[in-house]
Amino acid sequence: MMGSRGVLSIIFDLDNTLIDTAGAGRTAIQKVCELLKSSPVLESHIRDICERFLRKLLQESFDPSEEKTIDDVRIQHWYEALQETSGTDPDPALASRCYYTWKNTRLQALNLSPEVRALLEELQKNYKLLLLTNGDTQTQREKIEAVRCEGLFSLVVVGGDHPEQKPACSIFTHCFESAGVRPQDCIMVGDSLSTDIQGGINAGVRATVWINAGSKSLPQDSVTPDYTLPTVLHLNEVLAQLA
Repeated sequence: MMGSRGVLSIIFDLDNTLIDTAGAGRTAIQKVCELLKSSPVLESHIRDICERFLRKLLQESFDPSEEKTIDDVRIQHWYEALQETSGTDPDPALASRCYYTWKNTRLQALNLSPEVRALLEELQKNYKLLLLTNGDTQTQREKIEAVRCEGLFSLVVVGGDHPEQKPACSIFTHCFESAGVRPQDCIMVGDSLSTDIQGGINAGVRATVWINAGSKSLPQDSVTPDYTLPTVLHLNEVLAQLA
């Protein structure tokens, strides 16, 4: 049997799998709303400005070779969001303040809960733990630093450092080779069906585990994870079945 050695390695996604990035994002937007209330911006525009920023963030394409930092790109998102709602050119300093308020509040709000940290410390004794996160290098490294989790993993791989990100097979192959494991020795744990679960399936891992915090139903035409959990804290139940 292919997986007869049992699971040797667990690959974790970061955002909304180990840390509540979505919750930290809501806290950060709230803080920007407070900042904008004491600015010349019309109060009726504030919600729209924030929603425009979030849409730009979602559609963002970032090319680090263009001599711009991710900070420059995201200050520009706020600048455009302010510009589009007011119809006039906003103060660039306000766009910058919005961005750094959002960024710093989000980083401060992020944390690895004591329960998740304890789980990872326990798993570390029996498994090789890998962190595989998509996103811009600077942004993801800042989050990893903010939650002080690097020491819990044998390997930390950030998509922005590589030619392709999840769900591409190449980044998974990099993980397997760097950690000295075979795909069938690993399970992939993440909240995204399109990147984590699809990526794990493409890469031939032993099993995929979908972290479905909001108890969402599986969309039509979606990939099917092998296991679904409301939180990573239930991971031992899956590992017991795979032993």
